[in-house]
Amino acid sequence: MLTLASKLKRDDGLKGSRTSATTSDSTRRVSVRDKLLVKEVADLEANLPCTCKVHFPDPNKLHCFQLTVIPDEGYYQGGKFQFETEVPDAYNMVPPKVKCLTRIWHPNITETGEICLSLLREHSIDGTGWAPTRTLKDVVWGLNSLFTDLLNFDDPLNIEAAEHHLRDKEDFRNKVDDYIKRYAR
Repeated sequence: MLTLASKLKRDDGLKGSRTSATTSDSTRRVSVRDKLLVKEVADLEANLPCTCKVHFPDPNKLHCFQLTVIPDEGYYQGGKFQFETEVPDAYNMVPPKVKCLTRIWHPNITETGEICLSLLREHSIDGTGWAPTRTLKDVVWGLNSLFTDLLNFDDPLNIEAAEHHLRDKEDFRNKVDDYIKRYAR
């Protein structure tokens, strides 16, 4: 039976081969990511906000999971918003990739699912971007906060939604409610 340890020994034994060094390095990187994820997923599940649920379609692939946020206050109360998270091989040096799967009218999330959350950026001007000290728990709590205290109309990704809120708050709320009824149940 081929194990990861035996593969690493075999690859290290093949000296002078550029491809074996690359394979060995990337195998180790995946291994580091997976070791981190085992610990972080346990911590995440123990400290999940009450408005969030995490689902792993394949329990053997901790690097791919879905997050459901069900806000219990604010504009988005009553909605059920799905996010897809993929943790890259280079994690924790780079942030996870997150996409909102639910169509939403939100200043910080586009209708196509792109998300404006500084900790998901590899480089951030304000210094609050991704750092190797951040964890999946930070990502989940950040996404959850986009529906409450991190809802930001002053630095929007969806400019049209932010301007709509500025122009007519009641009509903005009506459009949010319409999106929830149509897409977030």
